Amino acid sequence: MKFLLDTCIFLWFISGDRRLPAPLRELICDPTNEVFLSTVSIWESIVKHQLGKLPLPMPPAEYLPGQRKRHGISSLPLDEGSVVHLPDLPAFHRDPFDRMLICQAIQHRLTLVTTDRIICSYPVKTMPLD
Repeated sequence: MKFLLDTCIFLWFISGDRRLPAPLRELICDPTNEVFLSTVSIWESIVKHQLGKLPLPMPPAEYLPGQRKRHGISSLPLDEGSVVHLPDLPAFHRDPFDRMLICQAIQHRLTLVTTDRIICSYPVKTMPLD
């Protein structure tokens, strides 16, 4: 399967946070799955870190890509094909980062792993955490 991790899922994964269920951790670690982290998530994390809302052990521009590589998670760049889905999304969600992740999941036919129930209202395949 092909998965796109929501930002908080990636942060929980790399930090060993117990809010990430063990079966999902195993799914991310399974080498038969393709797991992606969007550059949008790196951008979001850098912004939150600069605002003092996301403490990290190192500067995010070094730490987050390093952790992504360390765990064998592929980078998903933001591309024009994804951005053009934005006008078609209903206005359920106001977070621009989440809206772009939805667009990327649609464009690249990825399952979006998220804790955000609002995202499940969009025409995108999701794997919500219960």
